[in-house]
Amino acid sequence: METKIAIQGIQGSFHHQVAMEYYHPEVVVEECLSFNALVVNLLNGDSAQAVMAIENSIAGSIIPNYALIDRNNLHIIGEHYITVHQNLMALKGQRIEEIKEVHSHPMALLQCGDFFSKHPHIKLVEDVDTAETARRIQSGQLKGIGAIASKTAAQLYQLEIVAPEIQTIKNNMTRFVIVKKENSVIPEELINKASLKFELDHKRGSLAAVLNVMSDCKLNLTKIQSLPKIETPWKYSFFVDVTFERYQDYSKALQLLGIMASHLKVLGAYQNQNTSEKNTAYSL
Repeated sequence: METKIAIQGIQGSFHHQVAMEYYHPEVVVEECLSFNALVVNLLNGDSAQAVMAIENSIAGSIIPNYALIDRNNLHIIGEHYITVHQNLMALKGQRIEEIKEVHSHPMALLQCGDFFSKHPHIKLVEDVDTAETARRIQSGQLKGIGAIASKTAAQLYQLEIVAPEIQTIKNNMTRFVIVKKENSVIPEELINKASLKFELDHKRGSLAAVLNVMSDCKLNLTKIQSLPKIETPWKYSFFVDVTFERYQDYSKALQLLGIMASHLKVLGAYQNQNTSEKNTAYSL
């Protein structure tokens, strides 16, 4: 039986690109048109692992995905970064003057704001997925409709790229995490990054004290994101990513944070992509 990897979107999407790069080009994917559907697919055992976008260098954190990972007790076992190249595509022979609407994922539309400000005749329409929109244009032979997607999507669905590389910031990167239901078995000596969630009492200086502990334990804070606790007004959960050189430093920090925080949860301990030549899919 082939091992399947859940992705948000369809073949030709950026999630599909990540799956092919992280695992192998022939990876078998389970297509899910929403992140909620992706989580259900994973929890039901239809897929072994899943690829989930977590933040973009332009648009920032994808906050609902932090909550999905936490609420469903998923484990982050790896990460992967890609440079996102957004391309405007349509049926072959279409010129940009003929395109009346462009449909794409809200994140893709946001990343291409400057380009479309120069083409005010084009109406922007939010859609569920970049590649799915490209596929629909081809299957329905939709004239006057464009999509924003990858070059792979244009090739797969036989669309013509009307304008390449239309993202506002050319160095536009998205970070993806690899998640599964159970924790992976990664050799301790390879673990040099962790994603944590903690809650603090509403006291003056409580967050500063936690950050000082991280610094004293030689942890490098690479990401911090706060989310309000809906059931408890004015109380927040903090999601952080930390990198470290020695696992022992991380272990010591966990012990101290467990004392200081009212709640501490390890979302995942894994290998920082920036320190490895290639990803390794553990415990598939």
